[in-house]
Amino acid sequence: MTIDLEKITQEFLSSRKNITKRVIVCAGTGCVANGSLKVFESLMSAANELGIEAHIELKEENKGAFLSKSGCQGFCQNGPLVNILPAGILYTKVKIDDAKEILEKSVKNDELIERLCYHNGDEVCKGQEEIPFYQKQYRMVLKQCGIIDPENIREYISGGGYIAAKKVCTEMTDKEVCDLVLESGLRGRGGAGFLTGKKWDITRKQEGSKKYMICNGDEGDPGAFMDRSVMEGNPHSVIEGLIIAAKATGADEGYIYVRTEYGLAVERMNKAVKAATEIGVLGDNIFGSNHNFKLHVMEGAGAFVCGEETALIASIEGKRGMPSPKPPFPAQSGLWGNPTTINNVETLATVPIIINYGAQNFRKIGTENSPGTKTFALTGNVANTGLIEVPLGTTLKHIIFDIAGGVADDKGEVKEDNFKAVQIGGPSGGCLTKEHLDLPLEFESLKKVGAMVGSGGLVVMSKNNCMVNVSKFFMQFTQNESCGKCVLCREGTKQMLLMLTDITNGKANEGTLTLLEQLAKAVMAGSLCGLGKTAPNPVLSTLRYFRDEYNAHVKDKRCPAGECVNLLSYTITDKCVGCGLCATKCPVKTISGDKGKKHIIDGSKCVKCGVCMASCKFGAVARG
Repeated sequence: MTIDLEKITQEFLSSRKNITKRVIVCAGTGCVANGSLKVFESLMSAANELGIEAHIELKEENKGAFLSKSGCQGFCQNGPLVNILPAGILYTKVKIDDAKEILEKSVKNDELIERLCYHNGDEVCKGQEEIPFYQKQYRMVLKQCGIIDPENIREYISGGGYIAAKKVCTEMTDKEVCDLVLESGLRGRGGAGFLTGKKWDITRKQEGSKKYMICNGDEGDPGAFMDRSVMEGNPHSVIEGLIIAAKATGADEGYIYVRTEYGLAVERMNKAVKAATEIGVLGDNIFGSNHNFKLHVMEGAGAFVCGEETALIASIEGKRGMPSPKPPFPAQSGLWGNPTTINNVETLATVPIIINYGAQNFRKIGTENSPGTKTFALTGNVANTGLIEVPLGTTLKHIIFDIAGGVADDKGEVKEDNFKAVQIGGPSGGCLTKEHLDLPLEFESLKKVGAMVGSGGLVVMSKNNCMVNVSKFFMQFTQNESCGKCVLCREGTKQMLLMLTDITNGKANEGTLTLLEQLAKAVMAGSLCGLGKTAPNPVLSTLRYFRDEYNAHVKDKRCPAGECVNLLSYTITDKCVGCGLCATKCPVKTISGDKGKKHIIDGSKCVKCGVCMASCKFGAVARG
């Protein structure tokens, strides 16, 4: 089917020629959870009340303001977010009651409402260009996320969408596409970092009349939401990447595999596939070429192991999601025995950028061996959590202190010495410390220190976090998510979890640490798939960099961070004035003492709830 992209672009631009203002409400999952859809409704109601002409559809006869929703705008810590164009105003933590004021002052009269702006210390930041969180990023894949309406294919096309797909389908051979992507140095953004062009070329060379293309959107790492945000905010970029990949590999059918918990991503991907099929960029003879490509959206069952490509294929086939031995690799025998290529969401969304701007221009960003950018989900004890994109090779220090705004302690105070560690790459990754703050984040450098880029989760921890407990958390996750096929993964992770539990409960000895390390290496060596092979990474990296903390738990029966409840002890210091408030608040009545005199805690009865410390106004209760 021949589709006129230029005509669609002109029609879209014509429909907005009389629009003077655009109000964009973030409708990514984070902001939706904080009530952004109610803010959207409130803006519409307020516009009617104030007599301001505001529209939610673009039509040539419409004038005034255009009110639209977007995907994730990235600054999740400060949502709901409202962006006003062309003024470039970004309002943060917007409430329903703010809608009328926004329309009256900023839409009608171009006034800035300073109380709704982000404040960088004493500085009022008008919009993204003045906010350090945005200033210090380099957004390529996320450039249109948070701006365009993800459910409007015409807006995507008007911004240059599907031009790369058209070029590939009508002007390039499959080999030329593979060679171009290989020249760009693009590596898979899902974890392993395998060269994308090489993967495509392997499938391209396989014999067979039927080949498949799969988008892996089964993002399951705790604290990771990069792929979800791209699917929610710019689903057509993923579809365009799939069309290009299908042309390069010879595939005529594809699947977008999205975890079922990503309800909004599933909804928007389904709408995008439907719109792309109706308009003619999916289907038979795309762009008047002989390239056919049909696409389906499939919801995954929520199993972390289905992020592994052979387990994912089994799930699409209707089987239990369990990995299979390699070889054969999916490129040789994948979905229903046919040659199959699997790429993750971010990888595919990057492909149209490479086609449009050229392999060498792409290589100018990032490092020699890791070109381009990488999206990261920033979570944990940072001042500003959210979704970011930076060139590969950017340091942890830049991300944590310049973009995220520093590390906060349990009281919310941001200080440089609060930083303790960062877990990178999800449960398959490792923990990095202060000595790694200047380490460039790229595939090779992270591998050398026992970590990995992974899908891009960054969980930042402060001095108040116990690293043994962190290791236990990730081991609990991988143990729960083990499919059970391998004995080493199924039983090894279970025994590692039991040992970590003993350590945090004060029941371990020095031999436990030796056995834990030996078992971790055995699980890594003998497991069948990536889940089992990388499951010990958090344990091994914390043992390597925080051995003293493990020793304190084992030898001294003490948790230095004060997080492991069974290793805590509370005592009353000489600061006590004998007010008796702690004794009154204690739920088990384990505190005694005369009024006006120092009180005592009976450690044998103490349940270590911490109520005494929280209630003391004089800081007289110490925790050890």
